[in-house]
Amino acid sequence: MRTIITSDITLRIAAEEKRETLSFREKLQIVKSMDASGIDRIELPATDGTRADAVVIRTAAETAQNCAIAIDAGQTDAEIAAAWDIVKNAKKPVLQIVIAGSTVQMEYLYHVKAPQMLEKITALVTTAKSLCPDVELVIRDATRAEEGFAAKCAKTAEDAGAAAITLCDDSGAFFPEDYAAMIASVKEVCALPVYVEPSNALNLAAACAVSAIRAGADGVKAACGADQYLSIDDFADIYRAKGESMGIACALDITAIHKTMAAIALAEATDDETEIADEAEASLLDAASTCEDVTSAVKSLGYELSSEDNGKVYEEFCRVAEKKGAIGARELEAIIASAAMQVPSTYHLVNYVVNSGNIITATANVTLERDGERFSGVSIGDGPIDAAFHAIEQIIGHHYELDDFQVQAITKGREAVGSSLIRLRANGKLYSGNGISTDIIGACIRAYMNALNKIIYEEN
Repeated sequence: MRTIITSDITLRIAAEEKRETLSFREKLQIVKSMDASGIDRIELPATDGTRADAVVIRTAAETAQNCAIAIDAGQTDAEIAAAWDIVKNAKKPVLQIVIAGSTVQMEYLYHVKAPQMLEKITALVTTAKSLCPDVELVIRDATRAEEGFAAKCAKTAEDAGAAAITLCDDSGAFFPEDYAAMIASVKEVCALPVYVEPSNALNLAAACAVSAIRAGADGVKAACGADQYLSIDDFADIYRAKGESMGIACALDITAIHKTMAAIALAEATDDETEIADEAEASLLDAASTCEDVTSAVKSLGYELSSEDNGKVYEEFCRVAEKKGAIGARELEAIIASAAMQVPSTYHLVNYVVNSGNIITATANVTLERDGERFSGVSIGDGPIDAAFHAIEQIIGHHYELDDFQVQAITKGREAVGSSLIRLRANGKLYSGNGISTDIIGACIRAYMNALNKIIYEEN
């Protein structure tokens, strides 16, 4: 039995074709789903050089725990170094050197002829190899290359230290026997594993993949929901039905693959919702963002804040980003609502510990600070949030009527940021407070503190 490597190219081709139907979280979900379904590699698009794009790719790369993460490393030493910086923390990073194989594309895209392209391959692979042990040469239009040139590229890449080569049918005109012949010619001169990325322009992608494997190909590249490429669920079905008779094995979980395909189809069927989600993630910032970056993003959302309020927003942003990593526009707006245009804080939350369960009474221990002095309160309650509120009241020595209490998720997913709205009544007047956190209890406590400080400020 030969083991066949499978690569998912869904996210890469979605970016290449400008199909922005997936939100940031949905992209991460695809990575997680594929990582759990036996896929050996996930290919991510080349970075466009922006901070937001780097955050998306870096987060996706670090999300995968089982499969390799491959990325187009670019065409210069600087681009290769930047690509490596983004994926270096992946469990199994791969740098791809992507070139053109046809004479027309070499001259049009790179302004070189075949001999200079071979020199370019050597230089780029050598640079990538100095950073990453796993380097892959990808020939985008290998099926339009002059006879024998793909084999020369493969041998050149092997000599420079590459670990694999991919032959792509960008023209969409290859028959199964054509692919088999190319694989055989490359295998004659090169010992590298050879992967194929067949086109489905003639509805022959599956047949081409089978012929290539029978001719010695070591892996196939497929996608979810892309008509012009080999469908990953089609290949999974072929493997389930004929894998043993073909003498091949792979790690695909066929059931998981079909579930992922169904989820992607559902996402693409709700374009309006995903467009809204994309807008919410459009202003991505990360924990490395500076105060200037955050202030600029705040302005882009239409807010005009004072220097003091911008500082408060940045302070709150740092707290949330430290836990969450990437911050989108919707989350940033929630931060602005909770931190900007607020009164000076009399009490500051230092820490809290909450114990709760279905067989114990909820207890809360809350520590606040006022004028440099710390005060702690311990209380029980009808649930963890009620206990926390009672602990705060124990510290301040006053009970305020809770007029309204709301909790909602402002982003999607398991790591969603929660927002809490509290309205306290004091002397017949309502005071509202807002708090956000990835911890919903923390969001409620911060909202209560926000309203409480407004009451104290006005009373004084």
